[in-house]
Amino acid sequence: MCADLGNLERDIRELDAAGVDFYHIDVMDGKFAPNFTLGPDFVKTVRRITDKPLDIHLMIEEPERYIDLFAECEVEMISIHQESTPNLQRALAQIQSRGIKAGVAINPATSLDFLDYVYNVTDYVVVMTVNPGFAGQKFLPAMYKKIAELHERISTYDRDIEIQVDGNIGAETIPGCKENGATMYVLGTSAVFNSHHSLEENVANTRELFK
Repeated sequence: MCADLGNLERDIRELDAAGVDFYHIDVMDGKFAPNFTLGPDFVKTVRRITDKPLDIHLMIEEPERYIDLFAECEVEMISIHQESTPNLQRALAQIQSRGIKAGVAINPATSLDFLDYVYNVTDYVVVMTVNPGFAGQKFLPAMYKKIAELHERISTYDRDIEIQVDGNIGAETIPGCKENGATMYVLGTSAVFNSHHSLEENVANTRELFK
């Protein structure tokens, strides 16, 4: 949602050339998160432009009602919020049944305890490092500890589950996230979509932080 929607194809072509790993698309319904954003028609448009994996982040109430709709957009990953559904295990299993990686996203104040019961249907966990809704928020420092705790829990289960971080991820926060066990990074205005350099230069500069 940080892209220049008036020049979407241009930006995606440039980001493809820069070698980004995937595209993270935020879907908000104005209820679960206090904002309205992108929908399935947008996802279909992005799918026509790029072959990169599409990671759909559903910040919506009752996401199980829309999983099949987004699965039909030929996406590779879908994450849903633990707080948004009373049937988390079933919804994650529904995603996996479509041959799509299932992610569970958790808000900053949500405990990790519930994950004990859904690890077997979880491919990645999205740790929200800001409260969902708007770009440009400040990273919550307590989330470093949460990432570390999640990494430790996953290690004890000996499962191949990735840790994605989302919210004000950039030069100041990537080192701490990486040190504590994060493996996937959602980059918005803090790293890629800013005016300091071109998109390609911003991606290259960000990659230097992982060396």
